[in-house]
Parts: sequence; structure tokens; C-alpha cells
Amino acid sequence: MFRRPRPILEFLCRPEDEGVIAPPFPARKALPDWFRKLPAIDQAELGPRSNGLTVKRCLPFLDAMATGWIIPLAATVRLKIVKDGAQVETGWEFDRTMASNHLPYQIKGHPAQPRPPGKIHNHWVVRTRPGWSCLFVPPLNRDPAPITVLSGVVDTDAYASPIHFPYIATAPDGLYTLEKGMPLVQVIPFRRADTLVDAVLRAETPGEARERERIRRATQTADGWYRREARATR
Repeated sequence: MFRRPRPILEFLCRPEDEGVIAPPFPARKALPDWFRKLPAIDQAELGPRSNGLTVKRCLPFLDAMATGWIIPLAATVRLKIVKDGAQVETGWEFDRTMASNHLPYQIKGHPAQPRPPGKIHNHWVVRTRPGWSCLFVPPLNRDPAPITVLSGVVDTDAYASPIHFPYIATAPDGLYTLEKGMPLVQVIPFRRADTLVDAVLRAETPGEARERERIRRATQTADGWYRREARATR
């Protein structure tokens, strides 16, 4: 009998948590409202110094938002920031731990200090095929949140246990509610072998210079050149 290959990426939770905690979802399904409502071309801004194009025509910007998966906040957390951010208190009504504290010395010298590091507890296990790891970053190009998760890479083919996310409370002093389902972390799986590449530093050739200029000019025509060419090579 043939076995089905193991999925590249899996999210596992305890049976009693299924249907209770907020589930992960593809990042492309979490584009912010301001981006969805933004026109590709703003005719009101057209003028001698503007082509009227908005960021919605920038495929690299969109691809960053749409790559990978989002792990949302499992349950609602209340956040109290005081003393110019030097003290953070958390609370929740869920029956699992949702947040805890790190100690300031653990990030001594970090630009965020005196704001202390905290930890949001994640109740999903992220698993990948052998040879695959995951990059965990704050959701890219999205609305600012009261907290910013610190980035990290985990060998999720070996570490089959929940990964909790260190964060810094970046909002001004006040009371905040982090709603269940809020995009918390963007998960981007990658094969570790693909990162082990050599790089060459050199001056471009005349032919490469001509190609660079051709691409620059073609991109400026705003006819979707990059979208067609970049996607055709994938």
C-alpha cells in the first residue's frame, strides 16, 4: 500500500481545544480592510508628478502579506500598560494560560527597553516535514497592534510542542483588549537546504546593466509587467 506523503505544514491542537480556540488560516485571507478598500489607481492623485498608483499595485507588498499562514490569538487577552511601558499587566477569562512575563535582563540592551518582554502562549503545535523549518514574524504590512511579537526560526520538524511567542508591548500607556482571532504571528515554512546558498559580489556586466534598465522602465509603465514576469518564473 502507498502512504500519503506527510503534509509540509500541520497545525495540531488538543482534542478539547478544537472548535474552541481560534484556528490558524492562510495569510492571504487576512488582508486588512484598508488594503481591500484601496483602489489600484487613485485618479484624484493623478498629476504631473504622480502616476496615481497606490500600494495595491505593488506585488511585493501584497506577496509579503499573503505568504504563509497566520496563527491568531487563541482567546481574548486584556492588556494594561503603565509607567511609560515599563510595566505590563495581563488578564484573561480562558481556562488556559494566555500570557506570562519574561524578565528584563533577558533582552538587556534591546532598543525596546525599559519596556519588558512578555510571552503570549500559543496552543497550536506547528509541525513540518523533515528538513523544513518555520520563520515566525509579526504579521507583515498590517495594522499596528498594541504588541509586537519578536521574530524567530524554529526547526518544526523536530520541535513538536507549542511555541510561545515573546512580545514587546509597544502601545502608549492604557488599557487594551486583544481580541480572540487577532492576527498574532505569520508563519512562513521553508526548507533549510534552500537557505544554504553561496553569494557572489561583483560588478554587473554591460548586458546585465541593459537588462536592469529595461526592467526598471517596463515596471514604470504600470501595465502589470512585474506581475506577469515574476509569476511566470514560479
